[in-house]
Amino acid sequence: MLRLRKHLLPLLRGASPIHPCACPLSTSTSTSTPTSTSPAPFSLELEDYLVAACGLAPAQARKASQKAFDEAAKRSRKPLEDFSYPRLSSASQNPDAILALLSGVGLSRADIAAVVADNPLILRFYVKTAGPRLLALRDHLGLSPPEIVRFLLVGSRSLSFDVIPKLQFLISFYGSFDKVLVAVKRCNGLLSVSLDGVIKANIALFRQFGVRGIVQLCSNNPWLLTYNLERAKECLLRAEELGVPRTSGMFKYAVSLATSKSKEKVAAKLDFFKRTFGCSESEVSIAMTKMPGILGFSDKNLSRKIEFLVNEVGMEPQYILQRHVLLGYSLEKRLLPRHRVMKVLQAKGLLNTNWTFYSLAVIGEKDFRLKFIDCHKDAVPGLAAYYAIACAGEVPPEVQLSS
Repeated sequence: MLRLRKHLLPLLRGASPIHPCACPLSTSTSTSTPTSTSPAPFSLELEDYLVAACGLAPAQARKASQKAFDEAAKRSRKPLEDFSYPRLSSASQNPDAILALLSGVGLSRADIAAVVADNPLILRFYVKTAGPRLLALRDHLGLSPPEIVRFLLVGSRSLSFDVIPKLQFLISFYGSFDKVLVAVKRCNGLLSVSLDGVIKANIALFRQFGVRGIVQLCSNNPWLLTYNLERAKECLLRAEELGVPRTSGMFKYAVSLATSKSKEKVAAKLDFFKRTFGCSESEVSIAMTKMPGILGFSDKNLSRKIEFLVNEVGMEPQYILQRHVLLGYSLEKRLLPRHRVMKVLQAKGLLNTNWTFYSLAVIGEKDFRLKFIDCHKDAVPGLAAYYAIACAGEVPPEVQLSS
């Protein structure tokens, strides 16, 4: 604590006192209410402070001041009082001191402007609690100023409670600070739930169920770590109902599917695939758990792709189900154009018989152009334009093959 005071005192002493003219809200406006026809006085004064002290552009300041009031209104019946001069010029809530703390951990003026624009309510955080946590980001977690900025842009609100132990655990769990940021961007609630009572309890539950690849599961679905135990267990049981064993490497995908889609939607899509492919529920379940994204496609979208693959390409339904990645590609921008190129090359005798349509469809765009377009520009001069027109969703004219 003594060491912490040595860090904080110079910063707080260096913070200039707020002049009433620069304060976000003067005392005269504390009892007024904003109207729809004219801006609230506090809003204009807060805008001035955000521009002068925080470095925001006027348009940014206008947007941030409204954002501050809107967020405060959700938490308080008297949001104007939260921005009153007595509140914000007190020793406990001092915007200048908060700005000094941000500067003290290495943030530039531009960095501070970005952080305040994202969360203007950071200016009314309690100095005695937010200060030590800001310093701990640097001194305890070892974050650099750019990393601190990146964290504050997604998790500054967490400074209102003791977030450091949670961050330390999540960095260890996910393997890096960058991976934690990705998870927090997907689920901001990850920073607000209890570490021991929720996050660690859910991880223990996943291990108890024998789930493999827990880190990957919680990277793709970080909200799983925020569920109460009953809800988390329900998701695990629903994943089992899809016919995927707990010990299977695919079980994590089944859990992901169970958390992202309702039980009714999963059941309806299972029925669609069973009818379309004429296969068992277990076979369909495995395909869906490997690629849960296909649940997001409409039956019409999937039917058109399946019809094309069966009638035009000549694939068997079972073959398509085993190579379900094909259903994730765009029919107009990938499957059709590449099939047309394949037919042209086959007609010219330029396609090795080892190349199937599946292998042509899954290859990356750059490699596809290199292997099947560019290298045949002399033998098939119009092939590049033909492919470009097809990718644009238009029906290209027939390619004239050179003799």
